[in-house]
Amino acid sequence: MWIWMAVGSAVLLGLYDVAKKQSVTRNGVLEVLLCATALSTLFLSPFLSAGPMKDHLALMLKAVLVTASWVSGLAAMKLLPMTIASTIKASRPVFVLLFSILIFGERLNALQWGGVALTLTSLLMLSVSGKREGIDFLHSRGVMYMAVSVFTGVASALYDKLIMMSMAPLFVQSWTNLYITVLLALCVLVSRLVHRDGQKFRWDWMLVVIAVLITLADFLYFSALNQEGSMLSVISLARRGSVIVAFFCGALVFREKRVGAKAIVLGVLLAGLVLLVLGSS
Repeated sequence: MWIWMAVGSAVLLGLYDVAKKQSVTRNGVLEVLLCATALSTLFLSPFLSAGPMKDHLALMLKAVLVTASWVSGLAAMKLLPMTIASTIKASRPVFVLLFSILIFGERLNALQWGGVALTLTSLLMLSVSGKREGIDFLHSRGVMYMAVSVFTGVASALYDKLIMMSMAPLFVQSWTNLYITVLLALCVLVSRLVHRDGQKFRWDWMLVVIAVLITLADFLYFSALNQEGSMLSVISLARRGSVIVAFFCGALVFREKRVGAKAIVLGVLLAGLVLLVLGSS
C-alpha cells in the first residue's frame, strides 16, 4: 500500500511544480511560497494538537530544512527551463542513497550502483544540453539554487525517517507547515524592508491550487513513511516520478526548447531510477 501512496504523491508533486512555475510569473518567489503554505496550514489546522517540546523542536528543524529547499528550488525554477529544473531535482534519490551509506552504513548492491551511475551520467548529459541553451552549469545561479534545494531536500528526507518513528503523520504535517509559514513570513518581511520598491503582490487563484496539491502530496508521503515495512529509499525514488509530469508539462505548456534531447536525458535518468527501485525491492 505504501508504494502506491508514494506514486500518488509523485503525480501530485509533478502538478504542484507546474502550478508553482506558472504562479512565479505573476508574483515573487517568497510570496508564492508563503501564501500557498499559509493556505495549506489553514487546511490542516483542525489536526494541530499538543505534543512534547522535543517533538516541536524536531519539527522546527525540519521546517528550516524544508524552507531552505523550497525557497532555493523555486528561485531556481524561475531562472531555469522547467525541463532542466525538474530533471536536476529528480536526481535527489541518488543522493539520499549515497548519504544513507555514509550516515547509516547502508550498502548498495550491483543494481543500485548501476542506477547511481546512470543517474550521474544523465546529469552530465543535462549539463551539455543546458550549455546549448546558454546555461553554464558551473556558473549558473539557477543551477546553484537547485543544488542547494536538492541537498537540503536530501537532509529533510533523511530526517523524515527518524521523526516518523515516533510521531503521527498529521501531527508532523500540520505543525511543520505552521512553522514553515512563520519562517516564510519572516523572510517576506525582511525582503520587503530591504527591497521597498519590489514586485507588488497580486492575488492568484493558482495559489489555492498549489496549496491543495502540496497538502495532498505531503499527506500521502508521510502516510507512506508511517506504514510498517516502508523504505525511505524506495519512497524517495517513487516520488521523483513527479519529474515525468513536470517534464511533459514543461514541453507542452511552456513550449521549452530542445525537448527531444532532454527527453533522452530523462530516459537515462528514469532507467537509473528503475535500477535503484529494483535493487531496493
